[in-house]
Amino acid sequence: MHIAHFTNTYHPVISGVVRSIDTFRQGLTALGHNVFIFAQSTSDYKDKEPFVFRYPAVELPLSHNFPLTIPVSPFVDKLIPSLKLDVIHSHHPFLLGRAAVTQAETHGVPLVFTFHTRYREYSHYVALNQNFVKDAIDYWLGQYMERCHHIVVPSNSIKEMIGDVYGVTSQVTVVPTGIDLHPFQAADPTTIRQKRGWGDDKVLISIGRLAEEKNWTTLVEAAGLVFKKHKKTRLVIIGDGDQKAELETMAAEMGVAEQVEFTGKIPFDEIPLYLKAADLFCFASTTETQGLVTMEALAAELPVVAVEASGTQDVVEESKQGLLVDNDSEALAKGIDQVLSDDALLGQFKEATLARAEYFD
Repeated sequence: MHIAHFTNTYHPVISGVVRSIDTFRQGLTALGHNVFIFAQSTSDYKDKEPFVFRYPAVELPLSHNFPLTIPVSPFVDKLIPSLKLDVIHSHHPFLLGRAAVTQAETHGVPLVFTFHTRYREYSHYVALNQNFVKDAIDYWLGQYMERCHHIVVPSNSIKEMIGDVYGVTSQVTVVPTGIDLHPFQAADPTTIRQKRGWGDDKVLISIGRLAEEKNWTTLVEAAGLVFKKHKKTRLVIIGDGDQKAELETMAAEMGVAEQVEFTGKIPFDEIPLYLKAADLFCFASTTETQGLVTMEALAAELPVVAVEASGTQDVVEESKQGLLVDNDSEALAKGIDQVLSDDALLGQFKEATLARAEYFD
């Protein structure tokens, strides 16, 4: 088959969507299919894989490190017929998602859409009445999905959500993004501990874009409570984003700046090293569709304490690989304290992580 993926975000951007597309591409290519990627243009980056075609894009002050793609390309319009596509796969409902619809309908090609993002939870980026923005998002998404032949969702909780919110109950398939366990199993935990000077401290670790919708303030507040009892403990946050300065200031005002470490962006091939070197994965995001980083934590045999929410609850089984708690800092701190204070419980959770991760391999 000849399959085209249309996405507003691709390399060099680092995100769960990009990781998902890479996984799709690698798996489909291994099965003998031809895969083409249509994505945003970017400066100073050379694609490492073949068959990646770029639409023009612009960097705007408020684009939050994501270039704004212009969904018009005479070159692509001429190219598409020659590819003899069997499927067009859209990863966003706007910009290149609209281009995907146009190309699919123009050339009579089935259109598949993967629901990667809970867009309502990102409404705060639009400086308008939030109820209006959320209603507009729901209307737009509903209309978009009606034009698709099939919907892919990464978890059961998102399948339930699009049925409840958008009335989409048929032609929906749950396809979790898979992970390769080997890099996480092969990682040496001593490498990063020595490099970062962690010594024998207990390390809480979390990964994600530093943005409001990821609920970082709840995690930092929880860590501050944990540090009062567990003195030789630190929180390591991997990722970057607009909220970084705010979170650094918050940690300083709480008097825990020396125990909260912001690494910035880390190359993906180093992520297994960091996870393997940590003691507990902590996660507060309530906007995940799958919780890919939580899967990776399990692959590194790292127990989890997280806010119970979509995506995360599809990955972590309560009281098996860790604890799922209410969305507030005290509940999260209590869960972290419970695991850190009980080596037997920590070991019990750790023993169950790999078997759960293998489900997503």
